Order: sequence, then C-alpha cells, then structure tokens
Amino acid sequence: MTTTNTTNLQTNYIVSSPETCWGKPRIDGSRIKVQHIAVEHEHMGWSVDEICEEHPHISRAKIHAALSYYYDHQEEIERDIREGLEFAERMEREQRERRMREAGLL
Repeated sequence: MTTTNTTNLQTNYIVSSPETCWGKPRIDGSRIKVQHIAVEHEHMGWSVDEICEEHPHISRAKIHAALSYYYDHQEEIERDIREGLEFAERMEREQRERRMREAGLL
C-alpha cells in the first residue's frame, strides 16, 4: 500500500467577524461581502474581469475565493440576498407611503 503525504492548502481571503458587516462572510481587508460578489457575477452576469474593474482594490484571487465560498454556501448566500432585497423593498414602500401621507394623498 502506497501512502501519500497530503497538505491541505487554504487561503484566508474570506473572513467573518460579528463587528463587521453583521458577521456576514466578506473579503478580508474590505467590507465587500461574498453576497455582493455573488450578485454581480450570478445575478448581473458580470465576468470576474468586470468585477475586478468595479473593485480595483480587490485581487482576482480574492474574487475567485468569494465565488468559491458562494458556491460552497449557495443556499445561505442566496437567502441573505433575498432578505436584503426584501428589506430594501420594504424600506422603499414605507418611504413612498410616508411621502404620500405627508402630501395628504393617503
């Protein structure tokens, strides 16, 4: 029987800390959450090059690490994306209703 010495190589590009971005996974050294990269790539159809152009301070390796993390945790990240959209829609609706009340239209 042949034995192989295997070393698990891992990058530390994706981090999470409760005091930053509400503990959501993000790219180390930034406030760019994995879900932002996922939205740009999966939902908006941007290539890695386009994402790098939008975020020139983030390396290609970190963008790929974020996408890798997304694919490994897709259900969780998609839930975060949905919750963020629902929150934004609720805030927009409440603001619109407030403006209408202030204008005497409601």
